[in-house]
This record gives sequence, C-alpha cells and structure tokens, in this order.
Amino acid sequence: MYRDQAFGTRSSESAKEFTLADLDMTSVKEFRSYLSRIDPTHPYNKLSEDIFLQKVRITDNGNLTYSGLFFLGSNDAIQKAVPDFRIDYLEIPGTSYSDSSVLYSYRLDEQENLWQYFFVIMRRLHNAVDLPFQMDSEGFGREDQPQLSALREALVNMLMHADYFSQMKSRIRVFKNRIEFLNAGALPQDLEMIRSGDMSLPRNPILAKLFRVVNLAENAGYGFDKMEEGWKHYTGTAPIFEQGTNFTKVEFWLSAREIHGGQKGGQKGGQKGGQTEPLTSRQEEVFSMLKNRNTIGRKEIAAQLHINESAVQKLLDALKDKGYIQREGMKGGYWKILKE
Repeated sequence: MYRDQAFGTRSSESAKEFTLADLDMTSVKEFRSYLSRIDPTHPYNKLSEDIFLQKVRITDNGNLTYSGLFFLGSNDAIQKAVPDFRIDYLEIPGTSYSDSSVLYSYRLDEQENLWQYFFVIMRRLHNAVDLPFQMDSEGFGREDQPQLSALREALVNMLMHADYFSQMKSRIRVFKNRIEFLNAGALPQDLEMIRSGDMSLPRNPILAKLFRVVNLAENAGYGFDKMEEGWKHYTGTAPIFEQGTNFTKVEFWLSAREIHGGQKGGQKGGQKGGQTEPLTSRQEEVFSMLKNRNTIGRKEIAAQLHINESAVQKLLDALKDKGYIQREGMKGGYWKILKE
C-alpha cells in the first residue's frame, strides 16, 4: 500500500550505490541523438553530458537516481537494484492461452534498460497491427499512423506508471485478436476522476519527464484521448480500461470485441445462462500449462510465471471451482482436464 500512496517517492530517490559508470553509454548517446533529431533547438542539446544528465534527473549529486538507472542504466546494474527487472512481452498464437498450441510463439529477451525496451517493443507492435516497420532517413521508426500512436501512448504510460519495486511485473500480451497491457500498480485516483479532471500524477515523475523531453508522451493527463481516438480510427472500437487495487489493464481489440459470459463495458461477469465462466489471463496461463503437462507441480508453475507458490495454489483452486480441472491422486498424482 505504501508504494501506491507515495507516488514517485522511491524511484525519484538517489541510488547512492550507482554512479555514471553504471550507465549504458550507447543508450545515453541514442537518447541525446533522438532529442537533437526531433527538437534541434532544444536548449538541452547544447549542454555538456554531465550537466545534461543532471538536468533530466538521470543523476543527482554524482549518483544515479533510480529512475535514471532504470531508463539508461546497464542491465547488470539494474538487476542489482531490482532483481528480475524486466518488461514481460509475449506473443500467443491464439485468442487465449487455452486455445493456443504453445504457451507462446515469441518472448522478448531482456533488454539493457527502459529506453531499449521501448523501441524493441514498438517494433513488435508494428507487426501486430499488420504494418511493416519503416525506418526514416535517420534510422528511426515511423509512427505517424493513429493506431501506432495509440499503442505507443499505452506503452509509454505503462513504462512511466509502473511500480518497478513490486513483485508483480508489467506485461504485454499479444493475442490473435487483441493486445493487452497489464501494469503493476494502480492509478492514484479513480479512472473517471482522472479523465474528467485532466489530472497528471505519474508514479515515476522523472521517467515521465524523460519521455516528455523527447515528445514520446503527453504533457498533460494520461493520454487516454489519444489511445481512444487512435484505436477507434483503426478498428471502430475504443480500448477497454480496467482498474484494480494493484494493477491497471488496457485491452486493444483488433476487431469487434467478443462477448464472453455476459461481459460488458470492461466488466467480467460470472456464469450466466449456462455458459462457462471465463478464465482470467493468469488462470488461462496455468490451464495451458496443465494441458501441456498434467503432472506439472506448483513449484515449476511458480518459477515459469515468476509468482509465489501460494499464488499458484489460488489459481489452481479457481480452476477447480470453475470446473476446468480435478486433482487425481495426491503425491505422484496428476491434473485431470475436465474442459477444453
């Protein structure tokens, strides 16, 4: 709860054990080059490297800030500060985990830092909306299509507002019929209150500044309008926003959104009219694992999903309650699949 209440407090702090030597200098050069390209007259372009890094709050009195470390640091240094730091990006060749022949067809490798994650993920998202990745004359990707602007806004919002100190990792799932962004950390206020009040309270204000300096994020608000307008232009439907106590989720459907079990307006219902109660994304992941190997244990599931065993047990209990699985035998037993 403290992390949710103290927005920006931890990531804005000086990481006293990390210095300029822990930056990835390739990323620093790329960031400065990007700024000089998109805004040649920006006053930061004339600054020396040390002053520039101080101005954008990468450094603080000779040390890196946590945000500076996450944004332009080396992966080795970031992992020392936050073990298992990553943005979890998967492409699943199905409309759910359960109807996919494999758990995933592509998983993004670890990248050096958030700056590198941003560009690699945007290249993959180009493919997801059936647009070839095009480079301009200076080697940067073109993102002038409204659907790409919508996805870019969602990605930047995820990176700016994630709780990087949480055990829950921000993730992106690209299914055949939709793209899901699930962020670790709730919004500071109710979603409708934020939208109606043009409120801007990023969890990580330094990260927000870094993305805004290079015009990759809105200067006010959370970019909801850009996401909605861009996606409506592409599919005729708006993205679906869902807010939980410790997460924020956005779904971009690639065609008219399917209705499951009375689902309406982003709210998921239970069983209705004899229909099977739908699974959550995490439950579908576990169910797919059990279908692939019905003797898999909690420890292995926990390791693959990067969650603890008690969380796995809750997921298994939910699958049993919904009638998808049944345990046969105790030690040395297996999971019987009741529904496909």
